[in-house]
Amino acid sequence: MEGLKEATAHVRGEVSLREYEYDVPGPVDVKAIRAKSGLSQSQFARRFGFSVRTLQDWELGRAKPPSAVRAYLMVIDRFPEAVEKALLGAA
Repeated sequence: MEGLKEATAHVRGEVSLREYEYDVPGPVDVKAIRAKSGLSQSQFARRFGFSVRTLQDWELGRAKPPSAVRAYLMVIDRFPEAVEKALLGAA
C-alpha cells in the first residue's frame, strides 16, 4: 500500500521516486566460459540448467544472455564447484 501511495504522489509531482542503480555485468564470453569448464555444449547446458539451443545462440552471438544470466555465468566461470554444490543441494 505504501508503494502505491508513493507512486500516486509521484504522478502528482509531489515526490521524486528513489532511483536504484545496479551493477549489471557487461558482456560475457559464453563460449570461453564453457571451454574453460572442459564440458561439451550439451554437458554444460545440462549441468547448469540451460537449453542447448539457447547456449548455442549465445556462443554464436545470435542472442545475448540477460543480465541475471550474465551474472550467473560469471559465478560459474569463477566458482564452478560452488555452483554445482548449490544446484545439487550439497553443503
